[in-house]
Amino acid sequence: MKTDTPAPPSAPRHQPFVPESVSMTEFTWRALFIGLPLTLILGAANAYLGLRAGVTIAATYPAAVISMAVLRMFRGSILEENIARTAGSIGESVAAGAIFTLPAFVIAGVWPSFKPGDAYWKSTALMLVGSVLGVLFVSLVRRVMVEDPTLPFPESVAAGEIHKAGQRGSQAAKYLFYNMGFGAVVYFLGALKLFAVDFDRFVSVGSLGARIRLGAGANAPAIPTGGVTKFAAPSVSPAYLGVGYIIGPELAALNFSGGVLAWGLMVPLLIFLLGPQLRSFLPAGGTAGEDWIGMVVPVWRYIVRPIAVGGMLVGAGYTLFRMRKSLFGGLRRAFAEFRSGQESQVSVARTERYMSWKTVFSLIALLFAMMIALYMYMSGLVVGAIVAAVVMLIAGFFFATVSGYLVGMIGSSNNPISGLTLSTLIIAALLMVALGVSGTSGIVAVLGVASVVCVSAAVAGELLQDFKVGWILGGTPRTIQIVELIAVLCASLVMYFPVMILHEGNIAQGGIGFGDPKLSAPQAGLMAALAQGIVGGEMAWSLVVVGILFGAAMVMLRVKSPMLVAVGMYLPLETTFAIFIGGMIRWATDAVRDRRGYNEAQKIRVENVGILAASGLIAGEALVGLVTATCNFFDLPLPNIFQSPSYILGLVFMALIAFVLVRVPLANAGSPDEPAPPAAMV
Repeated sequence: MKTDTPAPPSAPRHQPFVPESVSMTEFTWRALFIGLPLTLILGAANAYLGLRAGVTIAATYPAAVISMAVLRMFRGSILEENIARTAGSIGESVAAGAIFTLPAFVIAGVWPSFKPGDAYWKSTALMLVGSVLGVLFVSLVRRVMVEDPTLPFPESVAAGEIHKAGQRGSQAAKYLFYNMGFGAVVYFLGALKLFAVDFDRFVSVGSLGARIRLGAGANAPAIPTGGVTKFAAPSVSPAYLGVGYIIGPELAALNFSGGVLAWGLMVPLLIFLLGPQLRSFLPAGGTAGEDWIGMVVPVWRYIVRPIAVGGMLVGAGYTLFRMRKSLFGGLRRAFAEFRSGQESQVSVARTERYMSWKTVFSLIALLFAMMIALYMYMSGLVVGAIVAAVVMLIAGFFFATVSGYLVGMIGSSNNPISGLTLSTLIIAALLMVALGVSGTSGIVAVLGVASVVCVSAAVAGELLQDFKVGWILGGTPRTIQIVELIAVLCASLVMYFPVMILHEGNIAQGGIGFGDPKLSAPQAGLMAALAQGIVGGEMAWSLVVVGILFGAAMVMLRVKSPMLVAVGMYLPLETTFAIFIGGMIRWATDAVRDRRGYNEAQKIRVENVGILAASGLIAGEALVGLVTATCNFFDLPLPNIFQSPSYILGLVFMALIAFVLVRVPLANAGSPDEPAPPAAMV
């Protein structure tokens, strides 16, 4: 029977940039050889930045720009460029997962050292299993998320536009490379002691040696007191200034406010009120008499930092609460994919070819067995190892899905990986306590779960972002999966070394390695503190409760990011101050841009060039920082130009960096008649 009623219109089928019927060069050894060094370099740079400042930067844009610039010389195809960018960007995720968790084993004292004999294979195994699981977990939900029209994937769309923009992307490479060189030179001159990188002084707040009476009568006892704190000028650091520029003035100010609270309020107030009595409960506060200055840093380290830990806990929980709709949305979509019963490789169309469920589930089962064996080896537990592996598997899939969904909503740069990992760590720690597991074995098992889940979630988010770029451009999903597996394998085998070099290099310079003011590793410190506190009973819970209440107050005051304020309390003041200066430079650039009356297209060009320039400064310092750490590691001291370098000269270099970050973007606003480029860096 026929009918004249027209069928309802169906949604238009997605048309990729390269149609599925077109055969084009995609996976090549050339693309792989470009992408793999990039993933190691950008991963090492993020390891450096994360350990020092507690933040990482997205590697997608630098990898896209560099892969385009190189492959254009060899007349590579757009899909080949996409493969090189895919391989080049994943190392940042492996590095983020590693630096957020691996140093915690050393900070908690459950690994004797971070030298290769004690840590290499264990670190590599945790990174490798976590990263491969991230690839496999997100492969299960790839289709439903990538094709979901409600997920904007802002960074994926921007990266796809960079590849499409051909000539503009190649031109943009110079801003990245020039500023990489500039940042490297400035940092290296500071390492050679041409100028002083830091400047700090202990200052009194009130009268030192004054006495405060504990009562109203004339005979009431009086104790000596005095308010002292440390003033630190901003570090002359291209990387910190670049970070502040990228995150902008508002977030940079929030981060710096934590430092002001710690050093401007808490430290001098505690010393003023308690004075010499602080010596009785400061592990490193064994100063004699009224040596106020000797108590300043221990007060910050052993009292203020635990309060900051409590604030970070609330910040992480608050972040997850605000994203609760997105979290449950990701779960619903994941289970819908499973219930559909569709086989992954259902079409011969090139843009629909990806790994089958059978392959994915077989590999997941193999990795699950490997994790049980690894946890048994690391902790010496049997039941605890099985429980840890089960928690890892369930939480790993949950948070890998969540991470992918959040990347689809807000991009990988804003993905709260540390908050997701904290949730996993607390669950694992409570289960260990319920099983009666305590001491070193329990802490190792808890941190092992956190490490795998953290790396898995970071990699899953980045891979889903790469899947979306491939979907936009017309890439082959299975090819992207294969390249990602190769890249995470290489990154996992190598990423230990830059982290170890930074740790041992810091020790060679008289520091303590992880946890040192110059190598703060705030997320790893928080992981270690939580694992010890729940499993080992070594946490200063009263101070953490104070921090939790402080964090709750920030939530009630509608502070935009309580986590960022708490991290600012945890980091050294010179670090947060420099990031704040970078944010002010961004504010100045935007103010001049707006005063000149630029149109929308010009504003986008200014912002794009500014972010590329700031990324170059970060990468340049990070790479030279690894070189200088390597020299320290091998006991090859750098020559000193001056024995007592001047910080004033350092301020001159800081002003030069500010000039570059303001002048270069504004000088490349272009004509108001030029079409708007993609807002790739927004």
